[in-house]
Amino acid sequence: MMRRSRGWASVAALSAAMLVLAACTSDNAVNVQQSTGASGGQGGYGYKIAVVTHGSAGDAFWSIVKNGVEKAGSDMGDTISYSSDGDPQKQAQLIDAAVNQKVDGLVVSMANPDALKASVEKAVAAGIPVITINSGASRSKEFGALTHIGQDEKVAGEAVGTELKNQGIKKAICVIHEAGNVGLEERCAAVASTLGAPIENLQVDINNLQSSQATIKAKLQSDTAVDGVVTLGGPVASVAAAAIGEAGSAAKLATFDLNADVAKGVQDGKILFAVDQQPYLQGYMAVTMLTQYKSNLNVLGGGQQVLTGPALVTKDNAAQIAQLAAAGTR
Repeated sequence: MMRRSRGWASVAALSAAMLVLAACTSDNAVNVQQSTGASGGQGGYGYKIAVVTHGSAGDAFWSIVKNGVEKAGSDMGDTISYSSDGDPQKQAQLIDAAVNQKVDGLVVSMANPDALKASVEKAVAAGIPVITINSGASRSKEFGALTHIGQDEKVAGEAVGTELKNQGIKKAICVIHEAGNVGLEERCAAVASTLGAPIENLQVDINNLQSSQATIKAKLQSDTAVDGVVTLGGPVASVAAAAIGEAGSAAKLATFDLNADVAKGVQDGKILFAVDQQPYLQGYMAVTMLTQYKSNLNVLGGGQQVLTGPALVTKDNAAQIAQLAAAGTR
């Protein structure tokens, strides 16, 4: 059983408290705009809410966000449109299109805030309430959003670094799978701040997992001193585990984010632990909060960030989490 540190105890307490408020391997269709005619749902509110994220095709993390979005739309009785593009310029165009359609509310993830600034501000100027999720927390209020829903990347990263230090890691790599994603860069920087050992960022492409696996393998073969690997998404964790085996490396693997394969990897001991930011909640709470704002001017947390994580998945709870992950909610 993995030893728990004081850092993880504080993270667990934080996660439990924030849950009272509500904190990536199969293909999905996140790049296709879809509508769910849910205006006849239980809530009966009937608002039109657009969700525009930066999720890439093939990243199951965003399928889980979408599942939460659609369940909230059904529960609230709203009509939901979901669209996504990993290109920040194209994502901005999707936001502009939603504004032109005069939606009642807008949910946006901001992996590249500067590229989205004008579009988000245009929505706010048009009187459309905006909630940001997942990435871009530090710029959310500046752009006029009601609040941000997601994980505090600094808190999560520092906890990962502390735990890896406790595991005796002497040299690590942090694998970034989306170029320019500020949230991923924040994670690696926070891990480095508490690890107390050399750590190098390694760039891969989540849209080419075979190439990503080869890149990680090559790094481990060329630098045998690396004894720790940190990945920032479920699909990359899976190929990193394979790369470690192919390289004959004894490096220990930890990851941010979760899917069914990661949960099984934790069960099997191939992955030390996973940090789950609970993407289902990010989608569900964003739609629910917009609905309550439109109907009753409610905003959770007084506009401060609403945390959906970090929640820790270890061997102790991986079996339970794996069942939920298979259902598309974790």
